[in-house]
Amino acid sequence: MTRSICIIDGHPDPDPDHLVHALCDAYAEGAEATDHTVSRIRVADFDMPFLNSEKEFAMPPPEPVLSERQKIANADHLVIAFPLWMGGMPAKLKVFFEQAARAEFFLKTGESDHEWPERMMKGKSARIIVTMGMPDLVYRFGMDAGALKALERGVLGLSGFKPMHHTIIGGVGALTPSKVESWFEFMKEIGGQAV
Repeated sequence: MTRSICIIDGHPDPDPDHLVHALCDAYAEGAEATDHTVSRIRVADFDMPFLNSEKEFAMPPPEPVLSERQKIANADHLVIAFPLWMGGMPAKLKVFFEQAARAEFFLKTGESDHEWPERMMKGKSARIIVTMGMPDLVYRFGMDAGALKALERGVLGLSGFKPMHHTIIGGVGALTPSKVESWFEFMKEIGGQAV
C-alpha cells in the first residue's frame, strides 16, 4: 500500500554537507522508489518568529508555516530528522512546531476544561531520526534520550501519531564512509517501507 509521507528536515543550517540533509534525501529516495508520495519541509528555508503569547497561539500561523503545515495534514506518515544540539532539538525546529501547532492544528480544545482535547493527527504514524556527536548509548541511557522522549510524548503522542519509531545515530564525527553509506541504505530501506 502506498502512503503519503512528509519529511521534516530539522537542521537549521542550509549547507548541503550536513548528514541530516543526506539522511532525509536517502529516506525520500527509498520512499519514491516504491511509489510512496513524498513532500518535504526544510526548516532552514524559513524565517519564523517566536511565539510570545497565548493570544498568538490561538491564531493561525503566518506564511510560510500556514502552507507548509498542510503537508503534515495531508500525510499518512511523518518523518522528523534533526541534529541534537545542547541536549535538545535545534531552536528553529522547535519554533516551527510551535508555529505549526497554532489555531488547534495538532490538538483541538474540548468543549469544557474537563474534556480531553481532540487528537487531530490520529491515524498517522511517525519516525524521528536524531544525529549527535556523542555515542548513542550515552544519549539513550546517560541522558535518557530526553529530546526524543519529549517529542514522542509531547506534540506527537498528544496529537495522536501512532505508531512511532525512532533512529538514533551517535558518534557522527567518527563515522567511516562505509558506515555513513550503511546508514543511507538503512534510510532507503525504511523509506521504502514508509516506517
